[in-house]
Amino acid sequence: MRNSGSHIGTLCALAAAFLLAAGCSVNVKKNDNGEDKKVDIDTPFGGIHVNNGGDVRDTGLSVYPGAHLKPKDNSDDEKSANVDISTSAFGLKVVAVEYQSNDGPGKVAAYYRNELKKYGNVLECHTQGHGYPGFHPNSDQGDSEELKCDGDNQGRTIELKSGTKSNQRIVAIDPKDDGSEFALVYVRVRGKEGTI
Repeated sequence: MRNSGSHIGTLCALAAAFLLAAGCSVNVKKNDNGEDKKVDIDTPFGGIHVNNGGDVRDTGLSVYPGAHLKPKDNSDDEKSANVDISTSAFGLKVVAVEYQSNDGPGKVAAYYRNELKKYGNVLECHTQGHGYPGFHPNSDQGDSEELKCDGDNQGRTIELKSGTKSNQRIVAIDPKDDGSEFALVYVRVRGKEGTI
């Protein structure tokens, strides 16, 4: 998977910089190794809450049988996160968890096609890689809530999507050695009105 954790961190850093300029309170909780585990930033304009331990249950999807969490690599990118940004103007919730399996992408994709059906039609896309799998806020989808494939729909990464543009679940699967790596992602977006 290509740095979905670092993209989550970048999004949070940008939003935090904006909100920090307004005056805020910051609460950081560390894990047993002294690394940031949970960060809460509250300002008069809204809040950012980042938990570097996203729970797969928050994605609404089950873990593929026999899969295990993808280990942290040398880049220190987190392999799971739960990010919640809430302001009076917009809200964004992203839960992402990355796994590895000894089974190939085809078997993993078949499992998640069935799993995603409970959230509506399942769209299959193919990409060259991804930041937030399946979530591209500047994509050319207009006001439609219908999910679409981005780019030329070619590549080795399989993205399965279900739901709507503002409330979607994504499974992004890459081949890796004799098995596969995959990310389970839940994305919920709201505009000025409504809650996450």
